[in-house]
Amino acid sequence: QVQLVESGGGSVQAGGSLRLSCAVSGDTFSNHYMGWFRQAPGKKREGVAAIDSGGSTIYADSVKGRFTISKDNAKNTLYLQMNSLKPEDTAMYYCAAGRIFTMIEEHFGYWGQGTQVTVSS
Repeated sequence: QVQLVESGGGSVQAGGSLRLSCAVSGDTFSNHYMGWFRQAPGKKREGVAAIDSGGSTIYADSVKGRFTISKDNAKNTLYLQMNSLKPEDTAMYYCAAGRIFTMIEEHFGYWGQGTQVTVSS
């Protein structure tokens, strides 16, 4: 069983930055691909970024060049550095662990409880 706990959300003005963290317990990164997802009010949850065991990454077009996914294997922690934030980035952000390198949520079996990010204009 894998447990995921996100932190680092908050409220920022447009153009600001936040770094989300996801502490993973119960298993290690070597056994899972990791991803960040988000869900805005009234919208479907969408993939934001994913990272494989070797450090390869994929991003949604809407965040390319602004967000960076990374991980610290020694700390079993996943990160999402978010720069140049926009009001449309406002959402609940979730980290997830899966068995396939993808941003399709159906392939992720373990989820955190989410952390809220609010960006004001």
